[in-house]
Amino acid sequence: MAASYEKAGVNLEAGYEVVRRIKQHVASTARTGSMGNIGSFGGMFDLSSLGIREPVLVSGTDGVGTKLKIAFAMDKHDTIGIDAVAMCVNDVLAQGAEPLIFLDYVALGHNVPEKVEAIVAGVAEGCRQAGCALVGGETAEMPGMYADGEYDIAGYTTGVVEKSRLIDGSKVKVGDALVGIASSGVHSNGFSLVRKIVADSGHSYHDPVPELGGETLGAVLLTPTRIYVRQVLDVIRRCDVHGVAHITGGGFDENIPRILHEGQGLEIREGSWEILPVFRVLEAWGGIPHREMFNIFNMGIGMVLALDEADAAQAIGILASHGEKASVIGRVIAEPGVHIQ
Repeated sequence: MAASYEKAGVNLEAGYEVVRRIKQHVASTARTGSMGNIGSFGGMFDLSSLGIREPVLVSGTDGVGTKLKIAFAMDKHDTIGIDAVAMCVNDVLAQGAEPLIFLDYVALGHNVPEKVEAIVAGVAEGCRQAGCALVGGETAEMPGMYADGEYDIAGYTTGVVEKSRLIDGSKVKVGDALVGIASSGVHSNGFSLVRKIVADSGHSYHDPVPELGGETLGAVLLTPTRIYVRQVLDVIRRCDVHGVAHITGGGFDENIPRILHEGQGLEIREGSWEILPVFRVLEAWGGIPHREMFNIFNMGIGMVLALDEADAAQAIGILASHGEKASVIGRVIAEPGVHIQ
């Protein structure tokens, strides 16, 4: 027992209990190439087991921003880990990479093993959805750094792609179709504005909202970010995908143009997909100009693929076989800018 450390607010025994609790969750994410056990100083992966001739490693790191504040308000912590995984793996997927490993970092003022287990269980669920191994992480107890009951979470992933199959947008051309894949909701971006809208409107996250089918706003906002790994990799294997955009902070205006060349732009046809009710509610409650919503939120589209128009139907069919809603939402044009019709 480290009594002096405990007097300073750090409970080592709670830390040990966290490790015991999360071992089963970590083990459930094992995949080909993963090595070692939880408790090592470093996470290991055997890259040679994949049989890739010219491997390119693609890495990404991210958090879930102030969506955490909604989790605190609802006292619900079992899905926020899925968000942390999704934000990282969907980013490396945009280069055509298959996520291999994931590491998480959870920091909190007071270690509550049950809460940390719920968070890590969500991380493990995200890893299983993405097909990557949770090979390590850190739980940092830091008294005085966080308000009572609050914490932060961040993640890191590394994926791999055959060099010849790397997607870097270089093949995107005028006339390419843009296939949009439905989002599950707000995902993990724009929550500083979401929180302001809710606060200014006088509503509570616990209030049922008729426009949301009677669900509480908090429950809808905590819907986990969709993980697109398996389904998009299947499309990439079977179609010639020219570019992939993950629709995160900055919405359509900042993310889709990242795959374009100088002089290219986008024509987006509103009405070619479903704008989810939660976005209608936020727009109305906040008095947000409709066009501006596309520069903040994903508006019901979580990922966009650019490919030949002739291949769009096949891509949509593959995505449908994985249970995804997808449609042609626009095309690449020779006029710079994002033009929403």
